[in-house]
Amino acid sequence: MATHLEEEENLNDLKMKQKLHDTEDDDGEEEEEEDQNWDDWKTDGEEEEELERSKEQFFCLFCDSVYSSCSPLFEHCASAHHFDFNAMKKTHNLDFYKCLKLINYVRSQVAENRCWSCGMICQSKRDLQNHLHEVVNFESIMLQFDDNRYLKPILPDDALLYSFAEDEEDENGDDMSIDPKELVNLNQFERISIDYESCSDRYPCQLTTPCENGGKEVASASDRGIKAGAEYAVSFFRNEEDEQFNESSEKIVANQIRNINKNYFGAYSSFGIHREMINDKVRTDAYQQAILENPSLLRGAIVMDVGCGTGILSLFAAQGGASRVIAVEASEKMAAVATQIAKDNGFLRSGFPRSSGQRDGVIEVVQGMVEDLDNATHIQPHSVDVLLSEWMGYCLLYESMLSTVLLARDRWLKPGGAILPDTAIMFVAGFGKGGTSMPFWENVYGFNMSCIGLEEVENAARNPIVDVIDSCDIVTPTQVLQTFDLVTMRSDQMDFTAIVKLEPKLIAPTDNSTGSKPEITWCHGLVLWFETGFTERFCGEMPTNLSTSPYNPKTHWSQTILTFREPIAMASAKVTSEKLAAVGTNTSPAVSVQSRISVARAAQHRSIDISVELTGIGPDGRKRNWPVQLFALN
Repeated sequence: MATHLEEEENLNDLKMKQKLHDTEDDDGEEEEEEDQNWDDWKTDGEEEEELERSKEQFFCLFCDSVYSSCSPLFEHCASAHHFDFNAMKKTHNLDFYKCLKLINYVRSQVAENRCWSCGMICQSKRDLQNHLHEVVNFESIMLQFDDNRYLKPILPDDALLYSFAEDEEDENGDDMSIDPKELVNLNQFERISIDYESCSDRYPCQLTTPCENGGKEVASASDRGIKAGAEYAVSFFRNEEDEQFNESSEKIVANQIRNINKNYFGAYSSFGIHREMINDKVRTDAYQQAILENPSLLRGAIVMDVGCGTGILSLFAAQGGASRVIAVEASEKMAAVATQIAKDNGFLRSGFPRSSGQRDGVIEVVQGMVEDLDNATHIQPHSVDVLLSEWMGYCLLYESMLSTVLLARDRWLKPGGAILPDTAIMFVAGFGKGGTSMPFWENVYGFNMSCIGLEEVENAARNPIVDVIDSCDIVTPTQVLQTFDLVTMRSDQMDFTAIVKLEPKLIAPTDNSTGSKPEITWCHGLVLWFETGFTERFCGEMPTNLSTSPYNPKTHWSQTILTFREPIAMASAKVTSEKLAAVGTNTSPAVSVQSRISVARAAQHRSIDISVELTGIGPDGRKRNWPVQLFALN
């Protein structure tokens, strides 16, 4: 498949040939192509454009200096402001978009008199220029500026944004390396589907904000900013004549999602994964109880098992008295395995009546993705009594299986039909130092190896960790982050933003003295977990709950750990704090931390992105905001 750059080169060749044709002599004579000196040949329009470009002004990112081109500007920024753009671009292999975002990010920080590298806020622009220093940890800063809102220009008509790539072209004799997939993601902001044919989920996803812990409002302003930034960035590379770009982009997206799905379902061909899931007694026992202990729900019912795997849930349904079980499995290998297992246990539906007039089984295995079964004539629309699925991933929403379940609900479930499970709840709490790897590395056979622990904490501040956390390391009460009702929810409600207030756990006093200093609690991050409910709405005889809480027996889902870049000091009682000290420090602990947490499906199919915004509130009402942290679960 041709890349966009190749298509652009072909388009430029056609344009060049057209220009050559337009400039032929009246008598039709044309010089040989190899004799043309194209380096010196310019049209009048190009000369005018070059003249206009020569008048452009390039404004420094940090001060009032103005230059006629970007090269001397970057040299000035490196020598005067410790901002070596070219070195950072080369060292960290920044592509066009990251360079674009970096420039806009720096301008946005300078506009707030904030240091772009450490986040310190200065009193004036002069103080900021005096404060500027060499960057210490560029990787952590990348998490800040690698945000699509920085595709939108901060400075109107910023000539630097149009020209920094030309320097790269001059140096290397070629264009900057542009990943076609990135072009696709930007150009398809409103049109990419989670599933490549029929699923209607779109990304990047609309984030929603809670309304008094109830309904949600669409954060349309943020979405409009992202969309505008995307359109702005795409305009660098395409114009109205480039009609073929959209078709090429759609093909790239389709192939990308097909490859991800192929790898995803291929991974589920491993028996080890299925052994781990079946061996998870909390998980399997919950499903077995919900199915077998509610006989009035399953007896004589038509059941659909979405993502059946080995078919264990289908076997429970058949055992519970279902008249027909449609087991859908996308993995070709596992569909064959589920068929054999159903046959070996006498539950496979052959379709041929026996002499008694009864069929010899109830399970039929359908190989394929739910999204591809729209025209399956053997499954009538709205003919299913019970929709059954074990769809939950890490942090509940990883793997994006929930959208598939909702699609199956809308296509095949009868009005009033049952979904098992029918509810899901996400929880959040703060954890202490014991939830990190620091205690282990601080004493390794009597040796201090905390430098390793510090590096692990830095890495954990960028990537979520899926692991079991001890309940004794939870330092705040548990808060509900989000609830889902699978009967009524829409697919776009998988993406949400919620605000929770975290306070330290109440600690019993160690003595009867009233003047003792309140104990400081250090919160090192957030831990997320979920539970799903087989509620009495459908399981009236035996409601069941499946929990992945650190307070309950562990499951294969563990918990999802989001580590702060720096721990936050908290105190459960009002304390006298130093007014000059920053909130969240030992001398001015926060009495609460307001956490704004967004969870959304990522541009990479089946992955999710999590962002965390923290505001510490001191005993005197002072507030402190920490930089937004972004976590990618993929």
